[in-house]
Amino acid sequence: MMPKLIIHGGAGDDPNDKGDIESTRASLHQIVNRVYPLLQSGASAIEAVVYACQLLEDEPRFNAGTGSVLQSDGQIRMSASLMNGQSQTFSGVINVSRVQHPIDLAKFLQQSPDRVLSDFGAMELTRELNIPIYNPLTDQRLEEWLEERKTNFTRKMATVTRGTIGAVALDQAGGLCAGTSTGGRGFERIGRVSDSATPAGNYATEWAAISCTGVGEDILDEGLAVRIVTRVTDGMTLQDAFRKSFAEARARKRDFGGIGIDRSGAIAWDKTCAVIFAAYHDGAEVRDTLG
Repeated sequence: MMPKLIIHGGAGDDPNDKGDIESTRASLHQIVNRVYPLLQSGASAIEAVVYACQLLEDEPRFNAGTGSVLQSDGQIRMSASLMNGQSQTFSGVINVSRVQHPIDLAKFLQQSPDRVLSDFGAMELTRELNIPIYNPLTDQRLEEWLEERKTNFTRKMATVTRGTIGAVALDQAGGLCAGTSTGGRGFERIGRVSDSATPAGNYATEWAAISCTGVGEDILDEGLAVRIVTRVTDGMTLQDAFRKSFAEARARKRDFGGIGIDRSGAIAWDKTCAVIFAAYHDGAEVRDTLG
């Protein structure tokens, strides 16, 4: 099987908001070029997805890991999940703080009888694993929070075009995996849970794997990742499943994007907003969705 890889770093209405689009393109291409050789050398889809998510979490332009937005109380609470399509196992963490790579916790939980942990439980896991304490706060995110505090957080979310990150991979053995990581919506009520650590935002089976980005509540309302995978399982092509699911979402005025790969190696993406920041390797070269 020719391996395939696609990654994303958020979706939004203004491609040049909060940063130059060309530098974002360069960052996405660089990450694809670092991860794809792993798949060529025989690494599993889950290994490639975790590595891609780690690199994306380390890039402060994206709202995940370093560079995550702050909730209304000024704290960073991140969520991440991983789903192995071959074993059809989902794992994740919700509202975890002071870790560099939330996706690492999701990976460990793939082998745990308790596969989704929240706040205190996730932090206890970091201590058990001796993961160093890490502060993901950046000056830009702090300045955004301080400015919004002046109006008592009247906006529904932070203005972050480059947002939630995710990766989907198909390996040489035909295995699929999806991973997603986020810093949340920004300025939200304390304890709010995003879609990223749920099957609505991140889902994979032996048939297809999907990672979503955008307004989490809209993604939850659509059950987007599960909906697309179910349609592929029931006989739709991946492209048709995306087309139908996003047409329904546009009619309901949803705000999100998604990426995916099916077991044949087909790659697909779509969005209800102006742009999705994604790049992929189709087996021959690196391409992106930025025009």
